[in-house]
Amino acid sequence: MSSISIIGLGNMAGALAGRALAGGNAVEIIGRDPAKAEELAGALGGATVGTADAVPAGDIVVLAVPYAGAAAVVREYGDALRGKVIIDITNPVAPGFKGFVTPDGSSGAQEIAKAAPADAHVVKAFNALFSHVLAAGPAEGRPLDVFIAGDDAQAKARVSAFIKSLGLRPLDTGELPMARALENVALLQLGLVAHSVKHTDFSLGVSLLS
Repeated sequence: MSSISIIGLGNMAGALAGRALAGGNAVEIIGRDPAKAEELAGALGGATVGTADAVPAGDIVVLAVPYAGAAAVVREYGDALRGKVIIDITNPVAPGFKGFVTPDGSSGAQEIAKAAPADAHVVKAFNALFSHVLAAGPAEGRPLDVFIAGDDAQAKARVSAFIKSLGLRPLDTGELPMARALENVALLQLGLVAHSVKHTDFSLGVSLLS
């Protein structure tokens, strides 16, 4: 099993932490508000509480904060993230859900990687799952699919093992520039919510025909 530090106190942080604990992983919760971090850890049961800006205890660090502040958080941690695998779950969607706030040709994950230490490895994952869908886990007898992208094969293997421990199926889409495509999947989901599905009780996945 894995040792996970989750930076953030929102719905995705809670959903990931809950599934990670159920999968036998060690989980550390880190947030700017110590009282809220303690509250979340207490509600989950079994999670520890870390100190913001200290070296995260986990070998895998989940960046579960809004994209607008994600790169700044990574810069603030600086060398404390050296050698870590950083899972970026953010979506840099622009207001109105018609595009992205990232530079042309880049992705949120690539911009976060620029802010990280050179020996840290950013892997895009979980950005295309709604928090309550993630918390519920497998649906209709099959695991949810988690698309991942990253440049380091060993880092992706570690993230894939973590995903499997949650009862989910990792699907490797390639190197980190593919994160742009994964962020477009999230944008597609928002379009479905707005124009056809009209709710968020769904996930996108792959059905293998042979």
